Amino acid sequence: MKSILDYETVALVDEDDAIEIINQTLLPGKTEMIRLRTGEEIWNAIYLLQVRGAPAIGVAAGFGLYILMKHSKAETFSEFMTELKEKSDYLNSSRPTAVNLSWALKRMEAHVVKVAKERRMTEEDGAGSFDRDALITEMREESERIKAEDIDVCRRIGENGLTLIKDGFGLLTHCNAGQLATCKYGTATAPMYLAHEKGMNIRVYCDETRPLLQGARLTAFELQSAGIDTTLLCDNMSASLMKTGAIDAIFVGCDRVAANGDAANKIGTSVVATVAKRYGIPFYVCAPTSTIDINTNTGDDIKIEQRKPEEVTEMWYKERMAPEGVKVYNPAFDVTDNELITGIVTEFGVLRAPYDVSIAELFDRM
Repeated sequence: MKSILDYETVALVDEDDAIEIINQTLLPGKTEMIRLRTGEEIWNAIYLLQVRGAPAIGVAAGFGLYILMKHSKAETFSEFMTELKEKSDYLNSSRPTAVNLSWALKRMEAHVVKVAKERRMTEEDGAGSFDRDALITEMREESERIKAEDIDVCRRIGENGLTLIKDGFGLLTHCNAGQLATCKYGTATAPMYLAHEKGMNIRVYCDETRPLLQGARLTAFELQSAGIDTTLLCDNMSASLMKTGAIDAIFVGCDRVAANGDAANKIGTSVVATVAKRYGIPFYVCAPTSTIDINTNTGDDIKIEQRKPEEVTEMWYKERMAPEGVKVYNPAFDVTDNELITGIVTEFGVLRAPYDVSIAELFDRM
């Protein structure tokens, strides 16, 4: 029988001018693959969390921009770039906090500009040099590279994170930074999958992660499908669990890391980090370098997305749970201060405080 891990989170179906994704809003009750063909469908899929997780959103954005430009009728490089930027800006407006979205779109745009200059396609190079089909082919190849790199990066994050785990460890994670948030392995779950592959005896505890329950619906689902010893708990139980000594380390993903090491992740992460500090439990943020935004100085500069109140008041209930007219505070993310983070696990190794120094040194080497 097919496991959820046997499906591709995001795939390009070039012959159908489509992106194919798992509709994650229906998991775990139903596994449905849907195809996205229009800008509106791609935008809605990202906004509605049908595809979610910073790396997976980046891959979807790369494929999406290629699909939307595939049948461009632009006759000059300037026309092509104007159209590309319009479509890129539209997709980028769907999720402001996840930096991989803007990162992937900017990378696609930069690649087009680079190729055009190398092949002398700009207006400055003279009439007749523009080759629209060649640029579209390059966009497809670049989007496929983004996906291939995501798989490689997650594997390397897993290998680096594995050095922080010992046989018999109890691990806690918050939200979903698993395979369903990437193309394979995940970020925060990658060390767990590799530990399991090596036969290590680990126990993983998943916060349910309100209000969208990605920990319950997605992380618990995929880890259990992989055969990992998995326990689900409500968000407000994590402190009680940590106090018992059952948790040896915490691994979470993130949607954006600032230049000083502050990290934005699903709402509730900062609570977990604060309690972990109280009980002396190491707290690790797993982040590909594409999620580190050196142009964002601190967590105070990260724009936090506010979600619809209905996610809290009625989404998961047969009848409305909260009183009509009550005000709702529903941020999608919070920011964990760098002083609460034991290490940032990247594909290049584990960064340690002071993070403004270690992050700057990492980017200087890249």
